[in-house]
Amino acid sequence: MASLAARTLRPLARAVATTSTRAPLSRTAFPRAARSARCLSTTPARRSDSSDFDLSSLEPTPIFHLSETEAAMAEAVNKFANEEILPKVREMDEAEKMDPSIVEKLFEQGLMGVEIPEKYGGAGMNFTSAIVGIEELARVDPSVSVMCDVHNTLVNTAIIKYASEELKKKWLPKLATNTVGSFCLSEPASGSDAFAMKTRAEKLPNGGYKINGSKMWITNSMEADFFIVFANLDPSKGYKGITAFVMDKSTPGFSIAKKEKKLGIKASSTCVLNFDDVEVEAGALLGEEGQGYKYAISLLNEGRIGIAAQMTGLALGAFENAAKYVWNDRKQFGTLVGEFQGMQHQIAQAWVELTAARALVYNAARKKEAGQDFVRDAAMAKLYASQVAGKVSGQAIEWMGGMGFVREGLAEKFWRDSKIGQIYEGTSNIQLQTIAKSLQKDYTQ
Repeated sequence: MASLAARTLRPLARAVATTSTRAPLSRTAFPRAARSARCLSTTPARRSDSSDFDLSSLEPTPIFHLSETEAAMAEAVNKFANEEILPKVREMDEAEKMDPSIVEKLFEQGLMGVEIPEKYGGAGMNFTSAIVGIEELARVDPSVSVMCDVHNTLVNTAIIKYASEELKKKWLPKLATNTVGSFCLSEPASGSDAFAMKTRAEKLPNGGYKINGSKMWITNSMEADFFIVFANLDPSKGYKGITAFVMDKSTPGFSIAKKEKKLGIKASSTCVLNFDDVEVEAGALLGEEGQGYKYAISLLNEGRIGIAAQMTGLALGAFENAAKYVWNDRKQFGTLVGEFQGMQHQIAQAWVELTAARALVYNAARKKEAGQDFVRDAAMAKLYASQVAGKVSGQAIEWMGGMGFVREGLAEKFWRDSKIGQIYEGTSNIQLQTIAKSLQKDYTQ
């Protein structure tokens, strides 16, 4: 199997090299000085104890300041998305299916193993690099972006943080190079209340486990070969009995019962999964028994920053698509529509709100990397970014008039794709509750 460094130095590297001085996605391709600039990752591969890092040594910088590595990531992914993904966006949306060649190319370009340490075949980059990549992909197709997001911020992070060394050696090289991962938490009766789950696990005499139940709203499930599954091992303990396991798609008793037809992000698969006497060996336990609820909370807090980045990327894509049209093509009364004062005020207001949302996203990412408490920041970023994405993508349709409403372009797709941002990985009401509880702690005497 070719190393990630070698594979990322193929098509994308050549494409970027011909137009830019920036390097491709592989961490090994970047100068050492560039790799150390503002990369505050708390992943074990980069830094084992965040308390060892002295934040006071950092010079204050603008919130959107990117290290050379992160800036190269942004440019390379933007180029890749526009050249490789954009031509297939409408086709994938209409077919409600991810093109397998796109999935293959995501791996080829290193986008599915951004934070996976180099010793396991990943790029070994920082969390913000992953966020940059997610945002850039969403500017072209939020469906592709969420596949990359869930794989990186939930699945890969879960294995990096909680798996045994044996599981890391077995799965991280695959997750970095050719195996899509899926995170199985939600169920028909446990959405916002994720810990009301009914899926059960039973410990077997041989030390393994048997899993029975079903999951719903599971992203990446059609494309995935690797699944992290949460089940309650001891219902008498309530949510403290929840335990996490890993398995592959070929495990007997596992099946995909239904693929949902959705309003938006249609190319991203969302399925109902069944587990009928699914037996896994003792080594399939992720972390410790009864700790699954802690793992899920921690992972979802990080994942919300990824969803927020998907939403700001979506809003950027919708804004840019419409702004170019009203300032270059669409005329009324002999004047470009973008020249009318009323339109300009709307465009300006949308840009202010979009910029504010991005500031929340990048601030949350930096705080996560610095080892600071970022839970409230992640909730604020996810809440506001999803609100702005819906507003801006809706306005973009109006700015473009009839051309925004038809399926010939991407304007209406951005708007349809935006709605899920207020629902998955914690609804807007859940984010508000998280923010309020955090504030209550600060102001309760």
